Amino acid sequence: MSKSRKAAEGPEVADLERYDRQMRFAPLGQAGQRRLLAGRVTLIGCGALGSVMANTLVRAGVGHLRIVDRDCIELSNLQRQVLFSEDDIAGGLPKAEAARRYLQRVNTAVTIEAVIDEVSPGNIEALAEDADLLLDGTDNFATRYLINDLAVKTRRPWVFGAVAGARGLVMPVLPGETPCLRCVFEQGLPPELNVTADTDGILAPAVQTVAAHQAMEAIKILAGCLDAVDRRLWQLDLWTGRRVPINVAGARDGSCPCCGQGRFEYLQGRPEPPATRRVGHLTVQVFPREPVRIGFAALARRLEGNQEIEVRYNPYMFRARLENLQITLFPDGRAIVRGTDDPAAAQAACERLIRA
Repeated sequence: MSKSRKAAEGPEVADLERYDRQMRFAPLGQAGQRRLLAGRVTLIGCGALGSVMANTLVRAGVGHLRIVDRDCIELSNLQRQVLFSEDDIAGGLPKAEAARRYLQRVNTAVTIEAVIDEVSPGNIEALAEDADLLLDGTDNFATRYLINDLAVKTRRPWVFGAVAGARGLVMPVLPGETPCLRCVFEQGLPPELNVTADTDGILAPAVQTVAAHQAMEAIKILAGCLDAVDRRLWQLDLWTGRRVPINVAGARDGSCPCCGQGRFEYLQGRPEPPATRRVGHLTVQVFPREPVRIGFAALARRLEGNQEIEVRYNPYMFRARLENLQITLFPDGRAIVRGTDDPAAAQAACERLIRA
């Protein structure tokens, strides 16, 4: 398109040019694209599923994306988490910030907000503020039930997704219209599906397929095409090629403690997290005993000359190696300790680091 033609059509039409091929898809069209541009999404988790969804939605022109993730990037992430590189690891960037930097270069017209934090009952309402849609990029059912509680309470749609090995699950939740997550999985996954990437590994094509399915449902919802939303639970196995759509409409019968009885047990949990929590293989998250702000420069000065502790830091995190443990410390005092499954050992290492 020539510059003169863009000027004649005005900036609003010209700004839509990057979405030309997308708008040519008749069920979406220009009207749907404009709704996407006005859409606001909170994505909780920016690992495997989250990074693929964020990439897809920013390129699709979703107007505002808030990316919430507690973690930093490790070498083992690069096999399937599409927004990150070895440079991000060398720079010590948290996932949310690395994703924001990459995606902002992809589409400067989208507002992208990075939040480096653990989602909890005490902050999820603020993190979801003004969002039209919530997206599940998490790896645990406790957080998913928390998302589900908030979505049902506020009648805000969300899209559930899970993947491990070569298998995955996808289901959109439209509060008041479809079953919620607890209708279908009241106590988490059944044993035959309860696998994790730590125990069963994970293949990138399975991640991309599940995330693409989630992103497609998100686009339909944000574009106002609710009749097109696939309200079934999809069970996928990319290794065998088996794809099973399950009609779960009958699961919504009023007996659900969340959407049937209005008991938001996860949302009403303690605002403060427990002192420690396992968050992966040989990985423990440690929370401060009381609110604190840690000055990384001052901590680094205190540790100068300590031959037992190797440190490096940036504005986002402070990383230290203490014997066989790697400690990643965030400004609010939260820490992720890799190299142990023992919460007591993780907490002791953090206290030793801060008091050194």
